[in-house]
Amino acid sequence: MNPRQLVLSSARMQSVLEYLRTHRGRFEEELCEYLRLPSISAQSHHAKDVRATADWVVKHCRGIGLKVCKHATDFHPIVTATTPKRPGKRPHFLVYGHYDVQPPDPLDEWHTPPFEPAIRNGAVYARGATDNKGQHLAHLKGVEAYLKTGTELPCDLTFVIEGEEEVGSESLVTFLREKKKELKCDAVVVSDTGMPSKKHPALTYALRGVAALEVTVRGPKADLHSGIYGGSVDNPALVLSQMLAALRDKKGRIAVPGFYEKVQKLSAYERRQLKRLPYSERAYKKLLGVPDLFGEAGFTAIEQRSARPTLEINGLTSGYQGEGSKTIVPAWASAKITCRLVPNQSPREVNRLLKAQLKKLCPPTVKLEIEDGHGADPYLVPPGGPRAQAALAALREAFGYEPVILREGGSIPIITEFKKVLGADSLLLGLALPDDNLHSPNEKFDLTCFHQGAEMSARLWPKLAAA
Repeated sequence: MNPRQLVLSSARMQSVLEYLRTHRGRFEEELCEYLRLPSISAQSHHAKDVRATADWVVKHCRGIGLKVCKHATDFHPIVTATTPKRPGKRPHFLVYGHYDVQPPDPLDEWHTPPFEPAIRNGAVYARGATDNKGQHLAHLKGVEAYLKTGTELPCDLTFVIEGEEEVGSESLVTFLREKKKELKCDAVVVSDTGMPSKKHPALTYALRGVAALEVTVRGPKADLHSGIYGGSVDNPALVLSQMLAALRDKKGRIAVPGFYEKVQKLSAYERRQLKRLPYSERAYKKLLGVPDLFGEAGFTAIEQRSARPTLEINGLTSGYQGEGSKTIVPAWASAKITCRLVPNQSPREVNRLLKAQLKKLCPPTVKLEIEDGHGADPYLVPPGGPRAQAALAALREAFGYEPVILREGGSIPIITEFKKVLGADSLLLGLALPDDNLHSPNEKFDLTCFHQGAEMSARLWPKLAAA
């Protein structure tokens, strides 16, 4: 490319950015209009509202200049919107978002009604503001700036905006398989995660997976009088407690043979990057309300909660739970267990190892039952890859700060489906702040993040196309 072409390219980008800055007021009005729609996918009495929200997305995308299609499903509609096709072979990217939202309960904890957007202190407060209406609308605005200024995009884009993310995305998984050919892409861009602060824009490059199971030990055929029978039969509650306690050592490591065998170690680069994240142990303990922290020896709290595997007891049940005492030997005891997994670990393999160890720990005095639960694979995009670097450059230019890379401790199952079905990696460019109250009362979206997110999106496409 000659210098004149570079100048022209820069001038075109400035035109796009100027459009975004000029129309900020209208963008905020449109965001508020979007947020007034109570698109609660989990509640059947809001089904009409969910459909109306899909129609709003269709109308808005058409107004931008996108080719739009609303796809019926057995549950809630999926909206796809594509940029005008240009001749020749060009990179193709997917942008994912969801228009459905969480229930707003408890309503009495909201400072303003959840579906009456209120702007205060530089943020808009409403259910769905960050999760996920505001975040994917920022990408739509970034593309609008290209189309309305007559600036040619360097790639083809397809928006996939669903209405079932908050209830498991079942229809979308089927849709991906049915439309695999049309949706084939070079990468997926998702803004449905977060960043540590406005001074720390972030690329989330890894997600933990999950493996779940339920363990039950059964002793006598019915609860027994502990005075008459106690001491002659084993107590299922004690047995299970001892078995569970044996699954972790005093250094915080999971005591299951083979559990760490395939765990991918953090690189020196990753550990340096994670150390850049803002963190105060004192503030962290205060936030959680704990007297002290616990974790696997040799790793920081940030590494422990995002980049290391875990084993947690999520529920433990046995015997009498009512008021006062009831002197029994319970007939059974049960526990719900989940493991968070890191790259290279498999839910199926981890459950196999865990079951084998539980069988080994179980004495012959009780019967052991194990039921598999849900599972999701971990996910990782190498942060040094060209597309990840392109995303980091777009974040840097839009936010004016050096971005950080994150490993997210939770799981986003649809991300692994994009990889399995479409063969495409996802770039997770979250715009949410830690205090945005996702899934909680007084959810908000910082308007600076909204506008800088739109600018980041606009800057992203030339960089991704060239990567």
